[in-house]
Amino acid sequence: MKLRRLLKLIGIAAIMALIAGCTTASQQVMNDTGGSTSEDSIRPFIFDPETVPYDETLAALVPQEIRDRGTLIIGSDTSYAPAEFLGGPDGQTPMGFDVDFAHSLGSMLGLDISYETAGLATILPALGTKYDLGISAFAITQERLGAVNMVRYFTAGSIWAVQKDNPNDFDPQNLCGSTLGVQTGSVQETYILTQNDECVVAGNSAIDIVSLKNQTEVTTRLVAGGVDAIASGAATITYALLQTGGQLELIGELFNPAEVGIAVAKDNVELAELVASAMNKLIEDGFYGEVLQSWDLEILAVDEAVVNPAPTR
Repeated sequence: MKLRRLLKLIGIAAIMALIAGCTTASQQVMNDTGGSTSEDSIRPFIFDPETVPYDETLAALVPQEIRDRGTLIIGSDTSYAPAEFLGGPDGQTPMGFDVDFAHSLGSMLGLDISYETAGLATILPALGTKYDLGISAFAITQERLGAVNMVRYFTAGSIWAVQKDNPNDFDPQNLCGSTLGVQTGSVQETYILTQNDECVVAGNSAIDIVSLKNQTEVTTRLVAGGVDAIASGAATITYALLQTGGQLELIGELFNPAEVGIAVAKDNVELAELVASAMNKLIEDGFYGEVLQSWDLEILAVDEAVVNPAPTR
């Protein structure tokens, strides 16, 4: 599934300032005139969760304790843009596509949302006591499935990016002989190293691997033409490209996929099933797609929310 939308040109000066520091929506993008453009203005559009209608049937299935409280309490590590991060005028407002999903669930179920910042490792143990849900881009793993219920709601993975119009004719199906940029120690680097071994064994040209310390350096190297392509996590790299404008674009399909889930306490299968039903209603009615489109992340979409699917990793 390829990303079809080309992004607006806003100048190379944005890259160093923004790709590494994409944790607040109040950050600014410098444009060619020396002015600045707010993050909201470079997104395709802003999704409003309040447009999601109340569903009386699903709302009747909300556990009595939560219904009496009137608030769905969500634990999240709000430092992982674009899924969840702190922004807004005060720099402390939860934002991101996970936050949009959470508020959409609230609108559908007639509940307020309390989106509480927490360390990632502290969220799952506190489900059912401190938090009703954990929404923090949790990869679904066998270990986590042993501790909590998980509702699949999008697919993460890796993807390639090239300069606009792919001037070096990079082919994601044939990496041999390419010059590729990647962050040191990432799962994408491991993948490229494995592919390089296969190239050598087959008697093809080796991959020239440019391994750099952080994603800022990797992306900047591509903009400057120092590599043919770069690989990174799909959500992270798409968000970075959104901020750097039409100088870069995605190519190919996701590889090394991983299912991502909303976490619910292990003894509360009913709530997990309700969350899945509500997410499927969002998918059916098109609001799910609108959330991802508003972040330029249609590539992450799934056709169905599923409780406790088999992990892909």
